[in-house]
Amino acid sequence: MSRLRTSRQTAMAADWAAAPAAVPPPLDADLALVGEGDRTLLQRIHEEPWTFVPHDIFRKGSCERLLFGKSAREMLPNHAMDCTNGDGGIETTLTTAQEILLFQQYNYARKRVADVMTRYRGKRLAASTVHKVLGWAHRAIAARAHIIQANMPLVLAMAKRTRLNALDYSDLISEGNLALLRSVDKFDCSRGFKFSTYACRAILKSFSRVAMRTSRYRCRFPTEFDPEMEKGDAIEQRHTDMENACVDEIRTILSSNRADLSEVERAVIRERFALDAPTTETRGKTLEEVGEMIGVTKERVRQIQNKALAKLRSILEDEYLAA
Repeated sequence: MSRLRTSRQTAMAADWAAAPAAVPPPLDADLALVGEGDRTLLQRIHEEPWTFVPHDIFRKGSCERLLFGKSAREMLPNHAMDCTNGDGGIETTLTTAQEILLFQQYNYARKRVADVMTRYRGKRLAASTVHKVLGWAHRAIAARAHIIQANMPLVLAMAKRTRLNALDYSDLISEGNLALLRSVDKFDCSRGFKFSTYACRAILKSFSRVAMRTSRYRCRFPTEFDPEMEKGDAIEQRHTDMENACVDEIRTILSSNRADLSEVERAVIRERFALDAPTTETRGKTLEEVGEMIGVTKERVRQIQNKALAKLRSILEDEYLAA
């Protein structure tokens, strides 16, 4: 008989999840009475179905006192479950009784939210009801966070046990965390199993799904990503184009002699920078080679070159500013 009642409660919870209550959003005056975080939570309550896992204790008249009364608060003190692990960090552990109590609190709080939203189907929540439903939602979130914090090490432990060297470790951890979150929402503590047994199985299944997904991807794309193959030469090409444009402009200035260079200065610039060469890759002559051509020392060639470059720079700046 107890199993029949439990199956009926599960079916009722599933029916409500499949067809969430259409409750109009609260008035702006009611929203002004709550904080920004509560407004976001209230929007979630209106848009998402709040499912729950039924439990026999929910039918008792003293359910709220048993789950949230003084004895429950003494069983779940704030820091009584924190202990130091071997690495000097803080590790959270739960006893079996504490774990069952947290899951009962979590699902009962979700049930109360679901009951309110079902009762107000087609009607707007009153201001007092808004605060009530937010209170139960906060209790559900707090219990869920406590459970997740206590069981986060399971994901790391399962990832270390899994011998899937071809998978990225961060992908495993991410998928395992999602599996842990889903497990908290679906776990039924009334069946007598520990949550770690249920969660470890779900986490390992999620790792298997990641491995299958990765293998299918590699069958389609067997080549690993090669950054060198993706590298573009847009910057180098732009730099080359600018150099060619500057060389062409200097050639034009030299041919028309707009910088008033002497014949010696023009010859030095042409030979030093190979401006008469068909391509820019041709190497220009050294100071000593140019000096032998015009019959002066290389120091004198340097002086002529610097003077000619100053004239070219001046004419280029004047034309650039004029443009």
